[in-house]
Amino acid sequence: MKRISAVIAVGLTLFLAGNVFAFGTSKFEKEVEKEAGAVKLVREIQRGGYDVVTTDEVKKMIDEGKDVVIVDTMPYEASFKKAHVPGAVQFLFPIPDMNTWNDAETAGKTQADYEALLGSDKEKTIVVYCGFVKCTRSHNGAVWAKKLGYKNVYRYSGGIYAWKGAGYEAEKVN
Repeated sequence: MKRISAVIAVGLTLFLAGNVFAFGTSKFEKEVEKEAGAVKLVREIQRGGYDVVTTDEVKKMIDEGKDVVIVDTMPYEASFKKAHVPGAVQFLFPIPDMNTWNDAETAGKTQADYEALLGSDKEKTIVVYCGFVKCTRSHNGAVWAKKLGYKNVYRYSGGIYAWKGAGYEAEKVN
């Protein structure tokens, strides 16, 4: 009996020690991933010339009735229809950088269609988002809003995942 207890104790100790080591390594590796993601985001923001907003800031804009256009850049059927930030409008942008306008990458919609969606007031607040921080559709949407002359352009980098993660209600299309 003592031998079985000793074997179990040694096994448990090795298991726990192995997991502590694995978790320690994993924690540091995860930090490298976070760092790479943060630097990528900052560089996109610098390149795009827009600003960023948090989930709570977007929620406050909505709650206060601020005159804002919130653009969801995800595919209509696969995402927007299922869940989007309340009051958002949908306009598909591609994931890779869209340096020149390509109607095929925006579901056949033109630059003029995007400008019409955003409205004629170039001072209006524009918030552009996609699914989550690593998704770059929102970067393309924000960049093109800036290229079209809008002055108050924000990227909501957390997107619909952060919105849901904060416990806020999402809208869907019936």
